[in-house]
Amino acid sequence: MSDLHPFIAGLPKAELHVHHVGSASPRIVAELAGRHADSKVPTDPDALADYFTFTDFAHFIEVYLSVVDLVRTPEDVRLLTFEVARDMARQNIRYAELTVTPSSSTSRGIGDRAFLEAIEDARKAAESELGVVLRWIFDIPGEAGLAAAEETARLAVDLRPEGLVGFGLGGPEIGVPRPQFKPYFDRAVAAGLHSVPHAGETTGPETVWDALRELRAERIGHGTSSVRDPELLRYLAEHRVPLEVCPTSNIATRAVATLDEHPIALMVEAGVLVTVNSDDPPMFGTDLNQEYGVAARLLGLDERGVADLAKNSVEASFLDAAGKQRIAAEIDAYTDAWLAR
Repeated sequence: MSDLHPFIAGLPKAELHVHHVGSASPRIVAELAGRHADSKVPTDPDALADYFTFTDFAHFIEVYLSVVDLVRTPEDVRLLTFEVARDMARQNIRYAELTVTPSSSTSRGIGDRAFLEAIEDARKAAESELGVVLRWIFDIPGEAGLAAAEETARLAVDLRPEGLVGFGLGGPEIGVPRPQFKPYFDRAVAAGLHSVPHAGETTGPETVWDALRELRAERIGHGTSSVRDPELLRYLAEHRVPLEVCPTSNIATRAVATLDEHPIALMVEAGVLVTVNSDDPPMFGTDLNQEYGVAARLLGLDERGVADLAKNSVEASFLDAAGKQRIAAEIDAYTDAWLAR
């Protein structure tokens, strides 16, 4: 297989599983840490590589929350959000559904309306100035329990911002059963939001089943362990329930031992609609372009195969039909022009 990285770098893309705070570049994390002297997060961007080396998923959550604690004012929120979009523009990401955990900010003293105004202001600026279309998925931090679920549902349903399309569930899976969050997902779905919980990353396929049956999941965040249940794979394939696959993330959090053991190929062989994503890219030393390179190697793809993979994310997105058609056509035009060289 020839070197696909130049092709991937210019390829128009959509991303469906990428976290708001987790997308903060070392430069932005260091700047935020410098604003808040009581934080233990390094203010030197070079020192962040060591800080973002995780021993397991629990350690990742600990480090992640220390970065969350740097976002304390609406100005911090706006800066973070716009700079995330700037990094996306550099990768030719045209559309992204950014997972935002608003209760983490409102619980730290940022007013709910001020928070929503900050992300919306950044969203509109990103589209007009950078050409990146952002939409929000508000997720419950599972480790924070039902109080956080209630707050997330309140913000999503009662104060729903214009860019909100989905309702999710993140954080640790072990010790955080999915069914307890059913009432909150029922409220969100009744309000017209899409259900997109994380499931089956650090637990078994039963967690994915819970997300499907109890939370009415339309896409599954990670779903790594789905390959251990042939019936589940058949269900996902038959019902076209996409998996949001994040290969480097799974290695960094020790959910999968090595890239060569990653189950993405088994998912594709089973006919599951697979999308490729970066999750918390600077924390894992990656970006979406690199994740496409990893997926291309694991799946043995050429340029057409990579382009088809990119169109999976467009298909699985919650973008309107015209928007999907526009980005898919752009992917095809770019690929045709590249191969005609």
